[in-house]
Amino acid sequence: MSPQQLERGLVSIFTGDGKGKTSAAIGIAVRAAGHGLRVFIAFFMKSNNYIHGEKIAFSSFPNVTIKNFGGDGWVDKNNIQPEDREYAKLGLITVRDEMLSGKYDIIIADEINIAADFGLIEVAEILKLIDEKPVNVELILTGRYANTRLIQAADMVTEMLMIKHPYNSGIQARKGIDY
Repeated sequence: MSPQQLERGLVSIFTGDGKGKTSAAIGIAVRAAGHGLRVFIAFFMKSNNYIHGEKIAFSSFPNVTIKNFGGDGWVDKNNIQPEDREYAKLGLITVRDEMLSGKYDIIIADEINIAADFGLIEVAEILKLIDEKPVNVELILTGRYANTRLIQAADMVTEMLMIKHPYNSGIQARKGIDY
């Protein structure tokens, strides 16, 4: 049990076409870690080769654990590979195991909404995860296309609305800002 264990954890979803879903979840992880809470982050659809600044930064945080569940490259919704489903299913199993282990106060399942939208995992399995969540664990689900059943099951849902995005002007993702 962590020294600052939550009395009541909620289920939060960050979704929508706008930027900031993962960033919001990472912000909560930083805040929680600063207060001594233990955080587990599962990055769905992102391989260990995916270089993201949060993984580098969190490597020095003793109370934050990160695992990646994705193959190399991007998952093509129109050409799903068997390993894409295997990674997503392993991610879901790992998230459930860690959530129920008693070792963590905050569980972040980054891009799990897209994994469900792509058919890599069943929405029913994520709903089961929500139902099994211990009362003192915070569960955060991120990614575009959050299923309406997940939205109904959550305690808090924030939709990131894209009003303007630099990608539409030809500006690619920037190291240190976007990843």
